[in-house]
Amino acid sequence: MILITGATGLVGSYLLFSLLKQGRKVRALLYNQKSLDRTRVIFKSLGGDAEKLIKQVEWVEGDVLDVTILHEAMQGIDQVYHCAAIVSFDPGDWDLMMKINVDGTANVVNAALEAKVSKLCHVSSIASLGRTDDSNIIDENSEWRSTSYNSKYSKSKYMAEREVWRACAEGLPVIIVNPSIILGYGHPEKGSTRMFKTVHKVSKFYGRGINGFVDVQDVVRAMIELMQSPIQNERFVVSGGNFSYRDIFSMIAAGFNKPLPKIQVPDIVLEAVWRFEWLRTKIKKDKPLITKETATTSKNNYNYSSAKLIKTLDFEYTPMQETINTVCRLMESELNGGLKAR
Repeated sequence: MILITGATGLVGSYLLFSLLKQGRKVRALLYNQKSLDRTRVIFKSLGGDAEKLIKQVEWVEGDVLDVTILHEAMQGIDQVYHCAAIVSFDPGDWDLMMKINVDGTANVVNAALEAKVSKLCHVSSIASLGRTDDSNIIDENSEWRSTSYNSKYSKSKYMAEREVWRACAEGLPVIIVNPSIILGYGHPEKGSTRMFKTVHKVSKFYGRGINGFVDVQDVVRAMIELMQSPIQNERFVVSGGNFSYRDIFSMIAAGFNKPLPKIQVPDIVLEAVWRFEWLRTKIKKDKPLITKETATTSKNNYNYSSAKLIKTLDFEYTPMQETINTVCRLMESELNGGLKAR
């Protein structure tokens, strides 16, 4: 049996669907019943019978901070996919990221060690590889250096990886995947899917930076293939390619049949916007649309190499325009009432 943490998140939902379609027996931690609504929508978008598939899962209510629940959930488990994490670039979420991303990961690997599971896959991030002002090509061999270019989220994922490698040294077979920015049809108010919603509303502007991007289904396929292989105690960058934000925004705009972005947002405007957002959220107690960290990322160039994964698995990535067109089509269908949780 397989255990998944974070099974109702973006990666977790697509992973859950793929494993169920393979006929695998799955147990999953469920922190919030409401989060199943988005998983239902994702299952439907993939052509599955959402209710039937969800009933095939052995759901365990709890989260990665509940050590007792984790130890109970690990009983009889052969493999673990650890997808649970807080993805945030709001400095105000630092304590929460430390609890979920770092302490939660420590709890998961400790429980896996005690249960003697055969293999654990940890979903990390390219953010954990570190960024500097002289970054060229970043890959699995890049060394972490604490700089102002690394967000608090980056630091939490780096520290989470240290917990996984510690457990590996104690005898737990592991695989770590480091996805770049994951694109997929998910919650329109969360993660990268929010970027699609923004371009759908306003398609005129773009940032000048470069970053790595990847299809969520490619991430899931890489995870499953690595877990089903004899490979262990290694990490893999999972990135479909390096693209400018102008290219990505243009592909999204084209997918929505919107005008292509033509105006590069000047750095001085980015600086003003994140400061305005900081002030606005202090007054309204709301989440910022852009932070200092996201502003910094959007104007810098970061290039990642996925050569190791491609060579190891003879892996082929989905063309980025195909990925983006799919997300745009599904989002428009939802906006028009075509996709609903129930």
